[in-house]
Amino acid sequence: MSANPAATAHEAILIAGIARGREQDLSEFYGRYHGRVYAFLMRRLRNPADAAEVANEVMLEVWRGAAHFEGRAKPLTWVLGIAHHKAMDCMRRRGRNAMSAESDPDEIADENGDPVEQIARAQDAKFVQCCLGQLSDLHRAVVHLAFFEDLGYAEIAVILACPEGTVKTRMFHAKQGLKRCLGRIGPAEQGDGR
Repeated sequence: MSANPAATAHEAILIAGIARGREQDLSEFYGRYHGRVYAFLMRRLRNPADAAEVANEVMLEVWRGAAHFEGRAKPLTWVLGIAHHKAMDCMRRRGRNAMSAESDPDEIADENGDPVEQIARAQDAKFVQCCLGQLSDLHRAVVHLAFFEDLGYAEIAVILACPEGTVKTRMFHAKQGLKRCLGRIGPAEQGDGR
C-alpha cells in the first residue's frame, strides 16, 4: 500500500497507536488496508463471504496483536502475513472444495474499447485465470504476492514464513506451470477457426 518511507512510518505509528488501544488509529489503518486485504483474500479463497469474514478476522488480529509488531517488516508485509495465515486456517476449516469459482474476467473489460479487443482480452484473462487455478496453493500465493501485490521475494518470504530461496523456487515452478498450461490452452482455442 505504501511505497514511500513517510507513509510506512505513519502506518507504523498507527500500529503503535492501535497497540495503545486508540480506536481512531485502527479506523484509519482499516481504511488504508481493508480493501487490499480483502482483494488478497478473494484471490486466495475465491469466495466473497469467506474473504469478508477472514478480512474481519485479520483486522481483529491487528487490534489484538499490534503490540507484537516489531517494525522489522513493512506494515503491508505484516498485515498480509496475518491474512495469509488466516486464509490457510479458513481453507483447512472449510475444505478446498467448498470454495466457489473466481469472479468472471469478462467483468473487467473496458467499456470504451473495441469490442473485438475486449473479447480477446477477456479470453486471455480466462486462460490465465484457468491456469492460475491449476497451480498449487503455494505457487499461486507467490504469484499473487509478486504480481498483484507488487512485493519482492524478501517480503514474500516474510509473509509465507519461508526462506527467500524457497520463494524463488516456487516462483520458478509457478512460471513453468503457467507457461505449460497457457501453451496447451491458448493454441487449442485459437485453432478453432475463429
